[in-house]
Amino acid sequence: MKNLSVLAFLAVIVLCFSSCSPKLTPFTQDLYQENKWTENELSQIQFYLSEDIMLFRQIGTDTTEIVEGEINIINGKEVEEIVIPKGTPGVFLFSPSANQLAISFESEGEERFLMFGPNPNASNRFTLLAKAWGRENGVVRYDGKEYEVSFTDAFASLLVDLKRASKNDMDSRKAVGRKISK
Repeated sequence: MKNLSVLAFLAVIVLCFSSCSPKLTPFTQDLYQENKWTENELSQIQFYLSEDIMLFRQIGTDTTEIVEGEINIINGKEVEEIVIPKGTPGVFLFSPSANQLAISFESEGEERFLMFGPNPNASNRFTLLAKAWGRENGVVRYDGKEYEVSFTDAFASLLVDLKRASKNDMDSRKAVGRKISK
């Protein structure tokens, strides 16, 4: 009987936490155009990443810089790797041109951002943009340096909590009633 009570208690806790978490929706071209968000409004929206993104670049033998990213040795070469996990929150920084958003997933570094834009092959969701995509990888600019990303990262997209991102604010109040004066 005690185990059943503990199990019921845990189920209630899980249900409470799951109901508190945001329901994330893909950020699409249609959503963007419907709401006509300004840059100021975009900066107030919390974005999330739909999939892991792994940035990597080979560090030359003459480079001795220490970086915050992880440095690995792959086939005798030093490789810097930066992983941005699925669900990581990000913020809008700027829009260099129509339908391109610079989103930062790190609190430090002015140039630590990735570019996202609508992808017609992914239902116009805002997906990762690269300078160039090849068969196996793409090249992105991050923190002032060029990194490679896997081709599968091309479908990593932005998500938003649509309820919180909605432009329609609602003022609500409760009438307490009014009595006649005596």
